[in-house]
Amino acid sequence: MIHDFNYLRPNTVKEAFALLKKHQDDGKVICGGQSLLIIMRQGLVAPEYVIDIKGLAELDYITYDDATGLRLGATTTHREIEFSDIIGQKYPVLKQMEEKLASIQVRNWGTIGGNLAHADAAGDPAPVLIALDAMVKVGGAEGERTMPLEAFYTDLFETALEPGEIIVEVQVPPPRSKTATVYQKFNLLESDQGIVAVAVTIGLDEDDTCKHARVVLGNGAPTTIRARTAEEALIGKKLDDTVFAAVGQAAADDSSPVGDIHASEEYRRHLIQVLTRRMAKAAFAQARSNEGGPTWK
Repeated sequence: MIHDFNYLRPNTVKEAFALLKKHQDDGKVICGGQSLLIIMRQGLVAPEYVIDIKGLAELDYITYDDATGLRLGATTTHREIEFSDIIGQKYPVLKQMEEKLASIQVRNWGTIGGNLAHADAAGDPAPVLIALDAMVKVGGAEGERTMPLEAFYTDLFETALEPGEIIVEVQVPPPRSKTATVYQKFNLLESDQGIVAVAVTIGLDEDDTCKHARVVLGNGAPTTIRARTAEEALIGKKLDDTVFAAVGQAAADDSSPVGDIHASEEYRRHLIQVLTRRMAKAAFAQARSNEGGPTWK
C-alpha cells in the first residue's frame, strides 16, 4: 500500500528544477512511474513529495543530426523510441531492444529518463546505450553537466545524480561505417527482465581488424558494467571463433553477478560467457557489411 504524499506537477523544466532544489531531501521525481511506484508500494521509499515531470514537453523529443547524432529527451517514452523511423534506420539495435522491453503498457508509459535513473542492473536500455557510447546530460537549479552513461552508474540502484538533479537528455554519437551493435538478454518470458544481458559493439578498419569494441553486461554485477578485459581481447585482432571464445570467457571473468531466486551466480556467469561469445560473433558479421559514416582507423 502506498503512503500519503504531496503530488507536484511543474509546467516547465525551470519550475521542475526549483521544486527539486526545494524538496531534494524529502521528494522523489516520477517520470512515468513504472519504477518508482513499485518500490513505493513495497515500502522501500516513502517520499513526502512526488514531483511529476512526465508532462514536460521540453523533455519529450527525438532528434537526429549526421554530425552530432541522436538526442533523446528524458520524458520520451519507450514506445516513441520503438516506433521512431530515424532510430530504426540509424540505430536498429535500440528499436529491437525496445520491442522486447517489458509489456506494451510499460512501453507506452515508461520513459527513457525514468528507466535510466532507476539504475536497475537488469534494465534493458543501459547496456545498449553504453555499447553505443552514449552520454547523459543531467541538470538542476545549479546548472547542467554531461557525462558518459557508463560513469552515471555507481552501485546497486545508485547513480551520479546529485540531490536536486534529474536526467535531461541522452546523447548517442552518429553511426560509423563497418560498425555494429547487437544485444541479447536471457529470460524465461520474453517480457521479463533479463537474468543476464549482453550488448556488444564491434568496429572494424578497412581490412576487418577490430579497432573499437564495447562489451556491456546487464545483471552481470550490482550495476551495468563494461567488461573491459573482454574488450581488450577483441581490439587489434583479426576475429575468429577462437577469439570469440576467449572474449566470452573474459566477460565471465570480468563479471560479478549476484545470485538470487531467478539464477545462481554460477549460472549467470555461464550465461554471460555464452551470450558474449554469440554476440561478439554476430556483431562482427554485421559490422563487415555495414557501410556509411566514418571508418575506424
